[in-house]
Amino acid sequence: MKRMLTAIAASLAILGASGARADAVTDWNAKAGELVAEARMGTPPAIRLMAIVQTAVHDAVTASHARAGAASVDAAVAAANRAVLARALPTQEAALTAAYQAAIAGIPEGPARAAGVEIGEKSAAAVLAARADDGAATPEKYRPAAAPGSYVPTATPAVPQWAQRKPWLMARADEFRPGPPPALASATWARDFEEVKTIGSRASTRRTPEQTEIARFWEFSLPSIYFNVVRSVAAAPGRDVARNARLYAAAAQAMDDALIAVMDAKYHYNFWRPVTAIRNADQDGNDATERDAGWAPLIDNPLHPEYPSAHSILAGAVGALLKAELGNAPVPVLSTVSPTLKGVTRRWTNLDDFMQEVANARVYEGIHYRNSTEVGLSMGRRIGALAAARHLGLQH
Repeated sequence: MKRMLTAIAASLAILGASGARADAVTDWNAKAGELVAEARMGTPPAIRLMAIVQTAVHDAVTASHARAGAASVDAAVAAANRAVLARALPTQEAALTAAYQAAIAGIPEGPARAAGVEIGEKSAAAVLAARADDGAATPEKYRPAAAPGSYVPTATPAVPQWAQRKPWLMARADEFRPGPPPALASATWARDFEEVKTIGSRASTRRTPEQTEIARFWEFSLPSIYFNVVRSVAAAPGRDVARNARLYAAAAQAMDDALIAVMDAKYHYNFWRPVTAIRNADQDGNDATERDAGWAPLIDNPLHPEYPSAHSILAGAVGALLKAELGNAPVPVLSTVSPTLKGVTRRWTNLDDFMQEVANARVYEGIHYRNSTEVGLSMGRRIGALAAARHLGLQH
């Protein structure tokens, strides 16, 4: 159902918070996000693809400026997007071709346009070649834990091979791997168990209408929901295309590394989701937890282990990077939209509030424990700081 909503309302997710035209980098980021959603990609592959796209775009903008006006930046950006997306999204060929032709038609024909197209295509080819063996195509070898002859749910888990990928920024996938989740006999476990059991239940009477709205809103997880927040900063007055190309590339790489890091931790610890824990609380050895045999979360569970929270690590990475990008400048009104809650725009004037809302949503949805969201945010902030140091030249 989530994927159907993604496809049906992709344009809302991408364009709803983008406002007026900013620059070619921003406009193509929105279009790329729309095509990714319409292709019904899963979140980890979609975020990987956007990292390749935005890195190629950044390289194309840099190379265009190096030619001192002899190459069209807009043509380079369009060509870089087309070259990467055409390879990854064959089902979107018609829409991509139409978008590219419309973009090129708006650029005066001549040597500058031709040079820009050449630069964009070469930049895309270089990044695609560099990432061709990044491990995304590694055969997955996940084995469900079960006694011979015993039934286990047969849904295929999401990207168990992601920890084998080559990061963009981190030295290795486990660079920021956290310590283990709380022991089942601990007070922290009992606290987190009770919170998600009470507030994250599909039948909860304790979750407020606003909390339910937040939960439904953040059920969506494709890249556009985060790039809209990035766009809130990129659209600020006084910014140029080169600075925005750098920002989008940094954000995309940080998000991709965040998912590499979180999948490494998830499959390393293999911790149970609340629905499993609550239905089996009589077996956790903690007298403070009580079983509910029919408990169900507000939303469907993602198809990977619980600890830590992936949405939280993404929010932490984006939030930390944007903090570094803004420095002492005022924070603009941040906003984004979501196809899983049509007609609603979420806004923040503080990046910490944005990050915390994303983390809270996963508890309200009934799919994560509080500690897992806190750990995810912490991991994400460290990756965002790494991206800032690499791309912005800042140490935080």
